[in-house]
This record gives sequence, C-alpha cells and structure tokens, in this order.
Amino acid sequence: MKQIVSSPVARVAGTVRVPGDKSISHRSVMLGSLASGETRVHGFLPGEDCLATLAAMRSMGIEVQRPAADSLILRGGGLRGLKRPAGDLDMGNSGTAMRLFAGLLAGQSFDTRLIGDESLSRRPMERVAAPLRQMGADITTRNGLPPVSVTGGRRLRGIAYRLPVASAQIKSAILLAGLFAEGDTEVIEPAVSRDHTERMLAAFAQPVRRSANSVSLTPTGGLQATLVNVPGDLSSAAFPVLAALIAGNADVSIDNVGLNPSRTGVLEIFRLMGANIDIEPLDTGSGMEPVGRLRIRASALQGIQVPPALVPLAIDEFPAVFIAAAMAAGETVVSGAEELRHKESDRIRVMADGLRALGIDVEETADGARIRGGTMTGGTIDSHGDHRVAMAFAVAAMRASGPIRILDTDNVATSFPGFVRLACDIGMDVAESNGSPR
Repeated sequence: MKQIVSSPVARVAGTVRVPGDKSISHRSVMLGSLASGETRVHGFLPGEDCLATLAAMRSMGIEVQRPAADSLILRGGGLRGLKRPAGDLDMGNSGTAMRLFAGLLAGQSFDTRLIGDESLSRRPMERVAAPLRQMGADITTRNGLPPVSVTGGRRLRGIAYRLPVASAQIKSAILLAGLFAEGDTEVIEPAVSRDHTERMLAAFAQPVRRSANSVSLTPTGGLQATLVNVPGDLSSAAFPVLAALIAGNADVSIDNVGLNPSRTGVLEIFRLMGANIDIEPLDTGSGMEPVGRLRIRASALQGIQVPPALVPLAIDEFPAVFIAAAMAAGETVVSGAEELRHKESDRIRVMADGLRALGIDVEETADGARIRGGTMTGGTIDSHGDHRVAMAFAVAAMRASGPIRILDTDNVATSFPGFVRLACDIGMDVAESNGSPR
C-alpha cells in the first residue's frame, strides 16, 4: 500500500503541464470505438481508469495502436461493430467508465457484465440502471451496486428523462443508449453538468440539440471518426493551482488546460475567495474544447458561502476547495453537495475527518460542511483510497506545522500519473513510498 509524505514549504514556482483530461479521454475511446473509420487521439490520459476503458474496448474487438503513451489510433467498426468479450469487463476504480459503458452496452446484441475494484463495488449504480430500463434495457445490479449485468439484444426506445440530480455520468449513459434507440432521447437537468459528451458527439457527426436545461438527440445511425485533442485536465490542475494559492510566495503557470465552462466552477470558487488567477485563452485549432493557460500567484484567501449554482461545476474538485477553506480567513460554507458522498469515498466525511485530525474546525452537514480556517498541524491521514483526497492533503502540508503522511495512495495513478514528480517540479517537498497500512 503506497503512502505519500508531504512537508511544509514556503515557495512554489514554475511552468508545468498536467496530464490529459480523464473525462475526455474516456469518451474519446468509447466514441472512437463506435465510429466508422480511424480516430486519432492526442493527449490521452494513460492513467489506470482510462486504461481500463481502453482494455474493455480491446476485449470487444477494437483494434488500437499506441504510437506514444498519450496517443491512440482507434479503428472503429461502427455502432454495431463490437464483439462479445470473453469475460467480465473490469472497470477498476472508474465510476465514469462503468456508468457510461452501461449505456453504451445496453444497445449491443451480446450480454456483458461490468465489475470493479473494492471501492467501485460500493458505488451506486441504480441511478443509471433505472433510466436505461425505461428505455427498454435489461440491466441488473447487486442490490443497487456493482457488478452490473447487461443483457443484449433488447430493443431500445428514446425517452425524455428528468435527472433527479445534476450528473454528467447519468446524462451521458442515457445519450449513449440513445444512439441505439428508436426516436428522440432527451435529458432534462436540474442544473448544468459537464458537457463533454454533447461536444464530442457533435464532433463525431451526431447532431445534439441543447437548450438551457436539456440536451436531446435523434440517432443518425452512425458516428464518423475524427481527430481528438485532449487538453490538460482541470481537475488535476486544481492541485498545483491550490499549491500556488496557499503558498507564502508563488508564481505558477499551467499550460494547455481545458477550460470548458461546465468545468470551471473551481476557478470561480477560488476567485470568490480572493484567488489571484489569470486565464489566457489559447487557440489550438480544435473547436471541440476551449483551452488556455493559467497563471496563479499566492493569495490571501477569505471564507465564503459557496454559491449552489457552482457546486455541480466543481463537484470533482471539492477536496481542493476544502483545503482552501481550511487555509482561508473566516468560515466557508458548502451546501448542496450531497453527491460528494457517492464518489471514490464519502468525500464529505473523509475530508472532514482528515481536517479535524490536523486541527481544523469542521462541522459536517448532510450535504456539505462548515469549515473555519485556522492553523493546520502535521499528522497522518487515511485517504480511504481516494486519489483526490490524497492529493488535496499532500498540497495542504505546504502550510502545515509539520509533515503530513497520507495513507492508501495507490489510486493517485488513476487520474494523475506523475503527480509527485510535478509537485516536486514546482518546489513542493513530496515523496512516495511503499509502506505498511499504519
């Protein structure tokens, strides 16, 4: 079981790039495999989650070449070109992969079963299975949890589905199933969620209609291969951004970061707290996703009440937000974030427990927390196998009174391979080791 030990530092600086966007990498493999022709992907994230998606497609007959670690050539066989795998499809730690595959496989002619690791096997799957059943899919779960079994050969029909919570994963699963359905498929959202699937479907020649709170499609019968340039992952960039904000002295730039408006909630939250962040849009020649450069300098952060509208736009970055709140003057209130309890860990509980163990005053609520900024001590934190929790506390150690040891950090590689190296490149004092659980 790996551990990370991070120690206080006063200054960070430098120009870096973070690995490719995980959400876009997943979708590029899925849509490229369903498209007719040769799809080339540049900037692919070679983390364990995305490699699980790639392995699943290979097991269903998709030919893949990897000219480089972050480059792919996928030879898709069309919507009906997948073949029955020889065994279960192992999604590892990836909830995104499992939920999106449930929609994608609902329209196939063969049976499949989706499994995952111990953490993924505790994550809810009925929230995606239920709407797919309304479309005619035959999907079963184990008391609402993985494994997820999908029976092939079912006739799907388009539906209009109103999401109970803003969720890009559920929305995407329904839209992917809609590619195989008769009639229109529409998803109505209670709030904006990330829109990578809609953007990528359009790039693969499947028109998508969007309004203020809904997205719909009428299947055209096929996808066309395209070129996908994957930008740097803003969720990963949140950690060097946080490091620069809380340092005593900092000037950090991050190049080639994805700036999709449905993902930039974390930057808006940081700016409301007083963050000194400059954003320079870049023209990459690919209209699929907006990209830019960030420059971040040390900032005197203030506690805020996080606007509920920004919560779904920053749902994956809240471990970083919790650390910023712990370093800010005054109180920060997070509400409307109950979805955090259903991530790789119960992130509200795990972050609150960790902050308390380091001397920070935190009041946990059902859908968020009240965090009062203060002086953080060193200590030992159990990340419960959650990669974002682990990275958040590694950054927090910069301002602690002593080193922080973070346990159970193997899964950092699922989303941010090279995290420790990049942290050291900007001046953090971080080391990774194989250690005993305690």
